Amino acid sequence: MALYSARALALLALLCGWAAAASHAQSASAPAASASTSAPPPELSSYPDPRHRLQGAALVRALREGGLVIYFRHAATDFSKNDQNMRDYDDCANQRPLSEQGRSDAHAIGQRIAELQLPIGIVMASPMCRTMEHARLMLRTATPTHTMRELSDGEYIGLKRLLSARVPAGINRWMVGHGMPFRAVAGPPQLSEGEAAVLRPLGDGWTVLARLTVADWATLKGG
Repeated sequence: MALYSARALALLALLCGWAAAASHAQSASAPAASASTSAPPPELSSYPDPRHRLQGAALVRALREGGLVIYFRHAATDFSKNDQNMRDYDDCANQRPLSEQGRSDAHAIGQRIAELQLPIGIVMASPMCRTMEHARLMLRTATPTHTMRELSDGEYIGLKRLLSARVPAGINRWMVGHGMPFRAVAGPPQLSEGEAAVLRPLGDGWTVLARLTVADWATLKGG
């Protein structure tokens, strides 16, 4: 009986040793597997990419060469009014309009665009009255583009495609829209009223090259 117990204990010890070794091997490999599968996705940001950021004369040269998207949040508005009672996009009386400062800012930006001899090409705007007015005051024309503000399955898919679609050299795509849709697809920080983001479209995404407030346009110098 004692001999049987000794053999049983020896076998039990051997099995325990194998189990411990297997457990150690599994735990040693687990962190690597976890690290490769649980890494968080990169956080969206519409701040200029430090590797590609453009300023001053370099930014003006890039804008003149074309192939870029310049997305504006509409200029300053009159917050004493809202859009709650609007019947359709043409019902300007029941929408939040540009303020007098906003109209002045949009016109002034347009003057600087002309003075810097920046190519136009394509001008799109959200069909809301304030965005269409900003675009026309700035660039004299605009195509109302419903997909700039349309939600589909909780995403602004149309806006994302427009920001990503490549633009031929020699022209730019100018867009006047809203702050929240842009933040939803490009990430924070939020565009202020009248602020623009300059993007290089890549077909399946974009690189943010610069952000320009209303005041920044006056500081740009042509070479």
